[in-house]
Amino acid sequence: MIQVAPSLLAADFARLGEAVETVNRSEASLIHIDVMDGLFVPNITIGFPIISSIKTIARKPLDVHMMVTDPGRFVSQVRDCGAEIMNVHYEASTHLDRDIHAIKATGMKAGVTLNPATPVGLLEDIITEVDMVLLMSVNPGFGGQKFIANTVSKVARLKQLIVSTGSHAVIEVDGGVDLNTAPALVEAGADVLVAGSYVFRAADPIDAIDRLRHISTH
Repeated sequence: MIQVAPSLLAADFARLGEAVETVNRSEASLIHIDVMDGLFVPNITIGFPIISSIKTIARKPLDVHMMVTDPGRFVSQVRDCGAEIMNVHYEASTHLDRDIHAIKATGMKAGVTLNPATPVGLLEDIITEVDMVLLMSVNPGFGGQKFIANTVSKVARLKQLIVSTGSHAVIEVDGGVDLNTAPALVEAGADVLVAGSYVFRAADPIDAIDRLRHISTH
């Protein structure tokens, strides 16, 4: 069954607790949290105190996506917030192998994120060390963007790399995911779908999550 990770970036920040409680009641597998620093991406979002508050009421694991410069600086803070997964950008990490092992040493799962223009082949020497690869299907920094169609073939190439190396990494996709784009992604090999606008702008977010989780590829 496909995993769904609702992205709180699309939630009403004035009612963030209610959004988390909604996800708690759903079939979602993770809660996706975007941390942006205004440098690596042209936006600033939530920080560690808010993530810690979310953790106090969340009944789903926290998948923290660090869209920040030099993310290795923040491994201990992310762990202290109670995150189960820490995703760092390939493009922002100067010493990716070191960052991955530092994340795993804390007991968190380690993810690597690729921007749309970053080829999956660059992960060849690290793919067996990571627990997750997050493919951005929009340019990072803002929610509600149009899905980049090339992501489907990129998922397939990544899946091939994972299988050929014996890696246990799961494939997560973030950006423009909805009932129209999800089937091809799942067919190509995606394991986890991050969905923001699709979930939190739906009349019934819990039903929206359920529909995505039971997506048909045929």
